[in-house]
Amino acid sequence: MNRLIMAALGVALGATYAFADAKPTDAEAAKIKEAVAAWGCEGGTYEKESEGTGVFEAEDVKCKQGQYDFRLDKDFKVLAITRD
Repeated sequence: MNRLIMAALGVALGATYAFADAKPTDAEAAKIKEAVAAWGCEGGTYEKESEGTGVFEAEDVKCKQGQYDFRLDKDFKVLAITRD
């Protein structure tokens, strides 16, 4: 039983590390920056999820009301904005 639990834990941890976020291309970063600017915000770090979902992230974006994280779809439309 313990072997089964350890094997399951190993698979779960291994799967987590297999999907690291990637750096977006310069063209993608420009589109992310444009989408964030449309909300009156700027800066942050940009990432592209590598799971094949086509989702982009802009983290630690500075807005007048505070600092936020943005999630954008493959067409650079904002899916979610969360306060950081």
